[in-house]
Amino acid sequence: MTSAVGRTAPRAAATGEVLVVEDDAGDALLVEELLADAGADLDTVWATSVGEAMAMVTPRTVCILLDLGLPDSEGLEGLRRTLAAAGRVPVIVLTGRVDRDLGEAAVAAGAQDYLVKGAVSGEELSRAIRYAIERRRGQETARRLVEAEMQAAEKARLERGLLPRPMLSNPRLAWATRYRPGGGRALLGGDFYDGVELADGTVRVVVGDVTGHGPDEAAVGVALRVAWRALVLAGLPAGSVIAGMQKVLLAERHADDLFATLCDVTIDPGLDRADLRVAGHPCPLLVRPSGVEQLQVGARGPLLGLDDDADWPAFGVDLGGDWGLVVFTDGVVEGRAGGGRLEVSGLSRLAAEALAGGAELGRLADELISGAEWANGGALADDVALFLLGTGPRW
Repeated sequence: MTSAVGRTAPRAAATGEVLVVEDDAGDALLVEELLADAGADLDTVWATSVGEAMAMVTPRTVCILLDLGLPDSEGLEGLRRTLAAAGRVPVIVLTGRVDRDLGEAAVAAGAQDYLVKGAVSGEELSRAIRYAIERRRGQETARRLVEAEMQAAEKARLERGLLPRPMLSNPRLAWATRYRPGGGRALLGGDFYDGVELADGTVRVVVGDVTGHGPDEAAVGVALRVAWRALVLAGLPAGSVIAGMQKVLLAERHADDLFATLCDVTIDPGLDRADLRVAGHPCPLLVRPSGVEQLQVGARGPLLGLDDDADWPAFGVDLGGDWGLVVFTDGVVEGRAGGGRLEVSGLSRLAAEALAGGAELGRLADELISGAEWANGGALADDVALFLLGTGPRW
């Protein structure tokens, strides 16, 4: 057995070590002999106090045997201190006190078992250690399962807020949406999209991006998306809708340097003309029979949250009778491609290649993301949101 000041090299055959916290050298030696007689493939190390033991827990520590009468602690107070220092290492109380009430209290406080010195054999002690390790592993597995379930529930809540089903019913209008979390994350970020068709046939679409990643940004994205839909359904003009979203952002953001970009699209009931309002966001791709181009607006407004008195002017586009729009967040164009970024020009090339193969909107959306990932050499670092819509015989 080694002490706190003389830890020996671990035996090659040992699967771990048991930390014995005991101020009586004879009792500590007895524990080592009991485990050796039982054939336990475990090293034993010895600490004479809880304070000493706290510095001796290592990745090899598989169990702690704790006496409840030590120089620096007495009773359950020492157990609580040990549990706090042990982390995920199981703790068994091994004491000379025959006290059923104390034993029940120790187990309730977090001990895996309560054993009495002199009343336990080597085989019983070895078995108690094995069971404690397995129970602790089971508890850890259950904890991870609960965390996974909570994460899945959080993701589902965010998805319901960030990824609504667009309210579009015009049979002449085809549409598709995609969302891909960046960096291989399971949870969504702050990108959002939505689409609404008004009673007069006007179609409204928005795609936005809250700066940053994580649940806080996603929560702000949900608030902005819900605000957009509510304001649109209330009949406010597009400029007022964006101004209202900025007020929501200023109220909801957790830091002054949190901003949002967006592209707001209003399509006339005849589906042949659109007005764009851009707040620091990439302009959409326009698909015509003649090819793919990025729309260029005459003037852009600033990011949401940057200027309280900002204005977001409209830019009109004649669409014609056979067209498609690809509204996207910048995550899809910021990945690597060759010696630089993919950029919008690269995204346009990907779209043209997919369309040459006869891709409809859903397949086009998938090929844009997969093509950007292929060019990047793996998953994109930033979140990606796409809203594709179009009309005409090709869709």
